[in-house]
Amino acid sequence: MKKLICLFLVLATGLLIFNLTHIDFDAPLSGDSFPAAIGVGASLCALILLVILLLALKIQQKIKDKS
Repeated sequence: MKKLICLFLVLATGLLIFNLTHIDFDAPLSGDSFPAAIGVGASLCALILLVILLLALKIQQKIKDKS
């Protein structure tokens, strides 16, 4: 499970970098930059959720070890 989460973390980071290269920072919400900006937001959300999942798995493992 942890390997799969790490794979998704790498994929989300790759998509984040890819989308950041496609944003025109002079006008980030116009033209072709708009889908890239949405992709950056989605990638950041995915990264945050995956990190939360990793932390929850670590907490679950610590609770299981104490029992």
